[in-house]
Amino acid sequence: MAFFASHTFESSSSSYSPQPCRRFTFSEIQLATQNFDESLVIGRGGFGKVYRGTVTFGGVCLDVAIKRMESGSNQGVVEFWADIEMLLKLRHYHLVSLIGYCSDGQETILVYEYMSNGTLADRLYKCQAPLTWVRRLKICIGAAHGLHYLHTCIGTKPRVTHRNVKSSNILLTSDWIAKISDFGLSKIGPTNQSSTIGYLDPDYFQTGRLTRKSDVYAFGVVLFEILCGKQAVDRSIDEEHGGLATWAQDSYNEGRLKQIVDSNIRGRISPICLSEFALIARRCLHRNPLQRPTMFEVMVGLESLLLLQEKIDSTLLIKLFGTSLPTFLFPSNQENSVGATSIKSLDIYLSSVVGENRLVHRFDYSTIVQATENFSEANKSSYEGYKFMYKGRLQDGQDIAITQYSYASNSMYEECISEASILVEFEHENVIRFIGYCIDGTKVYLIYDFAPKATLASLIYDPMCRLLDWNKRCKIILGVARALVYLHSYAPIPIIHGDVKAAKILLDENFEPKLSGFGLAKLINETDCINVDSIRGTSGYVSAEYQMTLRLSTKEDVFGFGVLVLETVTGRRNNKFTRLANGEEFMHIKYVRTNWLEGTLSNIIDRRIDVDPILMTKFIEIGLLCVQEKAADRPTMKEVVGMLLDTSSRTLLVSEMRARVINVDHL
Repeated sequence: MAFFASHTFESSSSSYSPQPCRRFTFSEIQLATQNFDESLVIGRGGFGKVYRGTVTFGGVCLDVAIKRMESGSNQGVVEFWADIEMLLKLRHYHLVSLIGYCSDGQETILVYEYMSNGTLADRLYKCQAPLTWVRRLKICIGAAHGLHYLHTCIGTKPRVTHRNVKSSNILLTSDWIAKISDFGLSKIGPTNQSSTIGYLDPDYFQTGRLTRKSDVYAFGVVLFEILCGKQAVDRSIDEEHGGLATWAQDSYNEGRLKQIVDSNIRGRISPICLSEFALIARRCLHRNPLQRPTMFEVMVGLESLLLLQEKIDSTLLIKLFGTSLPTFLFPSNQENSVGATSIKSLDIYLSSVVGENRLVHRFDYSTIVQATENFSEANKSSYEGYKFMYKGRLQDGQDIAITQYSYASNSMYEECISEASILVEFEHENVIRFIGYCIDGTKVYLIYDFAPKATLASLIYDPMCRLLDWNKRCKIILGVARALVYLHSYAPIPIIHGDVKAAKILLDENFEPKLSGFGLAKLINETDCINVDSIRGTSGYVSAEYQMTLRLSTKEDVFGFGVLVLETVTGRRNNKFTRLANGEEFMHIKYVRTNWLEGTLSNIIDRRIDVDPILMTKFIEIGLLCVQEKAADRPTMKEVVGMLLDTSSRTLLVSEMRARVINVDHL
């Protein structure tokens, strides 16, 4: 996939090419922050305030964090220019990206990518819904990747010591990807600049110097924060220990490791993973810096623990459901073979995680009846693809969507088991939120957040609907792409969705997309390729290669996403033929490809969109790349997000793309 090298996010262990850093005008910043509205403040520090805002970048609306310097703060000015100097030199998937800046008279402002899940510290100490153990491990690994990159000399990039590693400087994206932030104290080479109390290397008091091994020490403190759920300087720890680092190590030495684990994850960590994780943290905290590991060694150790924990978790699922994913609960092919054992297993499994994620509830049947007004026809959903969905309202006024499943259909009930067991583990702003479930006799009801703007399909296929302007369509495409990156790479149980299409994209009141419909999902295995017995999907969204080989991979989701992109731009279904004036008929994607090759994009653009076709070219090209005949030629979803966020007007090398697309007859 060298074709995408300069336009994509690469693996989390690698760097990526720096994107242009845009200089914003002060008026653009004022517009983005609604003239620095106090309600948009998301952070404060010695430098000033950080605001959440929205800017248009490369034809896409982006949420950003805008860091505004307060005049008169000398320390803040130094940190401001240190951020610019460091962030322009350093680009990595696990470092917060600098999007642009503004320097206008007394105004000095930095514009960063927005981290919608806040800081690791916030998630550990302020949020009601606790982080799962696997998610904590992945956050540790991401942060370790970022620090390893800083510490490593790559090409002309010098080694860098962060000098202020702490949980509040590890930010989390909507995909729960960890990114290192705050380069205000970073320097190339040794310094006597001190870091934050509770994270400070004891060797500093001997030498007055902070080194890369000081970062390792601070990261060891972060590891114990994640394991214990306590702050580096925690009031609940007695004064004689002086802080989390000493208390955790003393507890380990006294054989009380299990007792100090955060109660939210206690019992969910395999004993060997717990022991090895604590050992890595203790090695990071060694008083002799020379005895501490490098960040590369820490990173590799943590990744090994993640693989081990996931293998153990899969084994537990097998013991409960008879396979690695509850989708395959049904060993018999006989009709109506689903019985009480299956529903009991589902109830046991969902009940076991309700205590861990307090947002998931087991509802009484009477509550569901009352919420739907006894399943009245007026509350029955008219959404395409959701024949058994009802709208409801709980007593607290919360609107919900309720999907009904019955034993009557073996395949439908199988999808119910898969959907519930997957969504109960997921949390992402672009994935439908699973609120709870209800079991009543032979029926199961799954309850979700209600999406008031219906589905993407219902809006783009209706020629009279004009709710989706270009900015909303861009937002939807990017949101779905991010959801798929999460499913493939960062979810607690990485999966292949298996049925990506416009009808599965629900839209909230702000037209934020929510990926739904996980009934056909499959676990991702080591080869990223699964042999299936039969094709299950939707005509027009299934690739020819999958139909011929019965081999399912994440690239099938990429294909479905490509179709979705092209439908969103053109406003036409792919499973319908387009009839030309001469009577010739084309499947829609082939018609799009033909017009792209001939430079006649105006023939295919949705007439309801009032925008220059040139702005849509990038999206059409990305869509065509995603629907290539061979799965190996399609980009990954990480690469797709990279291309969507690329600030250049054309992200693809057109001549090379034409060579790939021009002979693709299956379209």
